[in-house]
Amino acid sequence: MRLTLPALLALLALLVLPAHLSAKGNTIRITITGGNLAVPIEITDPAVVARFHVWTGPGTSSNEPQGLIVDWSRGVARPPKDVPVYEILFLTTRTDHSTYRVSYLVDPSTDEGYVYLPGKGEAGYLDNVWLIYRGIEGHWFHAWNAWKELAHPLIAKARKK
Repeated sequence: MRLTLPALLALLALLVLPAHLSAKGNTIRITITGGNLAVPIEITDPAVVARFHVWTGPGTSSNEPQGLIVDWSRGVARPPKDVPVYEILFLTTRTDHSTYRVSYLVDPSTDEGYVYLPGKGEAGYLDNVWLIYRGIEGHWFHAWNAWKELAHPLIAKARKK
């Protein structure tokens, strides 16, 4: 009976913990900076940012073919060189390491978007893998069409004249 009481108390403690302590979190703001932008772009509409959830794609239990802002199904990509590179920050509701960071560029000849997940030793890597370790960091990927449809007009409008 002594072993049963501690187990019962541990189970009870797990049941009363607030749900947000075990939750991954939600994306609440997306910020695009750098490149040739005159001003940063802030995306805060909850319905919009919810579509670009950090905890989707490789490294997740559901392993979606499109998620975050990446079309994971297309695999590793080779982006063009000598084009402006933007930094995209995904602020989440997490209280520890709350921001996920990627680099982004647009091929001006094809309007194709490319996403880079920082690799080991690069800025953003430690915070990113604290949130989710995908096992494919350090590579460029094709952007998801849903992201391109949202971001490309915003980037075009915010470019330096």
